[in-house]
Amino acid sequence: MSAIRSIISRSRSHRVVQDATPATAAAAAAPNHGMDSSCWANMPQELLREVLLRIEASETSWPPRKSVVACAGVCRSWRHITKDIVRVPELSGKLTFPLSLKQPGPRDILVQCFIKRCRTTQTYYLYLSLTSALADDGKFLLAARKSRRATCTDYIISLDADDMSKASTTYVGKLRSNFLGTRFTVLDGLPPHAGAKLVRSRSTRPISLKQVSPRVPAGNYPVAHISYELNMLGSRGPRRMHCVMDGIPASSVEPGGIAPTQTEFGHRKLDASTSFSFLRSKSNLTGESEPTSGPKKAGLVLKNKSPRWHEHLQCWCLNFHGRVTVASVKNFQLVASPENGVAGPEHEKIILQFGKVGKDLFTMDYRYPISAFQAFAICLSSFDTKIACE
Repeated sequence: MSAIRSIISRSRSHRVVQDATPATAAAAAAPNHGMDSSCWANMPQELLREVLLRIEASETSWPPRKSVVACAGVCRSWRHITKDIVRVPELSGKLTFPLSLKQPGPRDILVQCFIKRCRTTQTYYLYLSLTSALADDGKFLLAARKSRRATCTDYIISLDADDMSKASTTYVGKLRSNFLGTRFTVLDGLPPHAGAKLVRSRSTRPISLKQVSPRVPAGNYPVAHISYELNMLGSRGPRRMHCVMDGIPASSVEPGGIAPTQTEFGHRKLDASTSFSFLRSKSNLTGESEPTSGPKKAGLVLKNKSPRWHEHLQCWCLNFHGRVTVASVKNFQLVASPENGVAGPEHEKIILQFGKVGKDLFTMDYRYPISAFQAFAICLSSFDTKIACE
């Protein structure tokens, strides 16, 4: 095992898989051709799989989990086996590769994260919480920078806090608001699900052929629509949100329900003749075929969990279970809106919660069927000033 550790360390230095630079972590999925002919690449598959299984099982949290990422950068055979071993967040509850940020979270627990705001640069940083404390160093996941335009506001979301260019390979997507800041659209840089519609705009980013397959056009693909109700009468209480999730069926929150799961990030250079399969669901994993026709399924709608008025404190209250400590109109909890008006136990589960714990520190917790990217974008919408909604 010590020899394996040494080759992982050498792989880190060769592949530059660094915990501090998310963009280089994304490159871990690419093969290291210099190692393909080494003895490590020629290890018996059964032995290699057993070794990688032990590493994956022992390194369950960050920062030690970067060893699992490094394994994927040793050579092609290691990469294929590592990707096969590491399960999606829905099943493992872990965020390992950058792709995990676009995959639905676990069903039974909330993934605990926090957001740091930099007022000077109008930049927001998303971190994975490493402890139960409300403030720790965290594992960097995503960054977003606010950009004001004449008629709207954009939040560019990237894997690299130092590279917010829409033409970069670290570009993930963006959040766009209307002039009043009451309606928002979450846009993915790549098709998030089968049948996703490309939105053409003047700001569509130029794409290098090295970034994606020619069969997967990059651009703006709507994944969510967020609206805030106007409060013209000035009634007391938190903001009221309404989120429509494109491509996620309302049945996904029910027992046995499924949501699309992206399986490729699209940063690799692919041959034009290669078929690019980037989605799967439980039916794909079990070998069952999905229906190609039939009535369109209703989309998932998220709404505010209704707060309760606390007579003693004289304020509206929600139970954040200790994850929020500062009262703010930005605080919210989102639950699934019942499709037919009849709420069941699954509609009481909190899918996303966001709240303030410091001047520029906020917690963000999410679960299935939304991803970290979608949750982060929804939370970013809460930072915009909404005079007509408060």
